Amino acid sequence: MLLLILCIAACQHGVQSNEAVRQGIIDHLSKAGINVAAMDLTLSSVQFNGAKADATISMTAKGIQGATPMSLTYHLEQQNNKWVVVGRAGSAGHPGSTAAPGDNPHGGGAMPTAVPGAENPPAGGSKMPSPQDLPPATKK
Repeated sequence: MLLLILCIAACQHGVQSNEAVRQGIIDHLSKAGINVAAMDLTLSSVQFNGAKADATISMTAKGIQGATPMSLTYHLEQQNNKWVVVGRAGSAGHPGSTAAPGDNPHGGGAMPTAVPGAENPPAGGSKMPSPQDLPPATKK
């Protein structure tokens, strides 16, 4: 009986390892079409919460000196004794996720900006008059 309990405990500990979480993220990135072999991927932190985990990774391209790493946080769940990515911090639709600075929470990217030197008329289609275009004020 004691041996059975130790085996179960050892199996659970093996699944809740940083390397198992890292492998789940690598599998996810590979399915997304990212060449993981060309990346240096470092697991910065992992927080386990039963069959769920939040993991932060730092990723840079291999062989580039002084490159600023990209930091991403993934939400994972255990499925069939493997860690599977179910969402990412900052992505819409995941409870408790936070958007990265500058992200538009409504999707669709940023608002378009006017081209330098181009006119940007109001919605009515006419140009706003400048103060020089207004008639002189009359005194009462």
